[in-house]
Amino acid sequence: MPSPRVSVVPASYVYLLRGDRVLLQRRQNTGYMDGMWVAGAAGHIEWGETAVAAARREAKEELGIDLVASSLRVATVMQRTDGSPDPNEQRVDWFFTATAWTGDPAIMEPAKCAEIAWFALDGLPSGIPDYERFVLDGLASGGPEPLTSYGF
Repeated sequence: MPSPRVSVVPASYVYLLRGDRVLLQRRQNTGYMDGMWVAGAAGHIEWGETAVAAARREAKEELGIDLVASSLRVATVMQRTDGSPDPNEQRVDWFFTATAWTGDPAIMEPAKCAEIAWFALDGLPSGIPDYERFVLDGLASGGPEPLTSYGF
């Protein structure tokens, strides 16, 4: 019997950077990674939307800031899986960094975000998903490879 066809779930992540510091958010009340520190803004790419457009939309929705497309830098594009046999657990994530934006980052979805905080890249908190820590550790050491994989 042939293997099941893979369905890819795409998402965009935005790490705001100030020198060697990164803005992270701590999730709550979502049923997915609650209590974990994750990218300042992130979410699934919607139908008909580019990865850049999704990053800009999520930054506005979650942090109340405006990002110009040209201010986004691709840190890496990651193909990942959680290792389950579910063909829907194949993901492709665009990880962006930004050092310029308009507005002050704030919690715009308090039901989903317990707090936001700036952390030194070499002093990250515990409770970061392994695949995001992989990217953040890469940023701390000069940048991850442009194309990465995780969980295979």
